[in-house]
Amino acid sequence: MQSYFWVKTFHLVFVVAWMAAVFYLPRILVNIAEASGQQAVVERLQLMGKRLYGFGHSMFGIAFLLGLVLWLGYKVLPDFPTMVAPGAAGWLHAKLGLVMLLLVYFIFTGRWLKGTLKGKTLPSSRALRWFNELPLVLFIAIVYLVLAKPF
Repeated sequence: MQSYFWVKTFHLVFVVAWMAAVFYLPRILVNIAEASGQQAVVERLQLMGKRLYGFGHSMFGIAFLLGLVLWLGYKVLPDFPTMVAPGAAGWLHAKLGLVMLLLVYFIFTGRWLKGTLKGKTLPSSRALRWFNELPLVLFIAIVYLVLAKPF
């Protein structure tokens, strides 16, 4: 049982690290959009964005692997409990669907960042600020599903 809590602890730590990248990468895009004409600033922000994007992918990968252990670890690890009662996994499927939407969002922001490296323009900073709010809504729904397990 102790191993379950350690796996869960590290899963949450890596999820938090990934979410930091998910929340901050669009802010970097906002700053790039607002720094047009200041090439040194844009280059610094692009470098920060590239590093953050790589960091975010690493954190997602580790969180994903630990999540698989939490979900299916009981099948291969002795005395490892399951977090999903048989027949009550609807909340988990909904959560995984929302996590996939967050991953698509993160990849989409990374594509925008890579586009700036090739000289492509971004949407307006105002549009990017609205776009930046989407992951918060998804994250709130994910946390609710995990805590309440409504179905």
